[in-house]
Amino acid sequence: MDQDQKIIKQIIEFLKDRKAEGIVALDLREHANIADYFIISTGANKPHLKALYDGLQRMFKDAGFRGYHKTGVPDSGWMIMDYHGVMVHIFERELREFYDLEQLWKDAPEVKLQDD
Repeated sequence: MDQDQKIIKQIIEFLKDRKAEGIVALDLREHANIADYFIISTGANKPHLKALYDGLQRMFKDAGFRGYHKTGVPDSGWMIMDYHGVMVHIFERELREFYDLEQLWKDAPEVKLQDD
């Protein structure tokens, strides 16, 4: 499994363990220059968004990932973390439906993770 797939798998497992909903990973390498991958998920409410966001930050630090960037606050309903081209979007349901990143990037294939 390559490094990108390992990071994506860790992020997805973290989000699943913390009850994020509608987790989707898209491979944008052939379709965009803003990121190689998008991971999109939905939190149940603002406190859940904050818990997911804070937990991802801890996970990145604990795993020794350096150079990640973050933006957004729970009250905005959309927070983003970027780790070397793997961009994690955590939305409230209404904003996720409004921005509909899956439709915007519908030509990007979904990431299928290989087993270790």
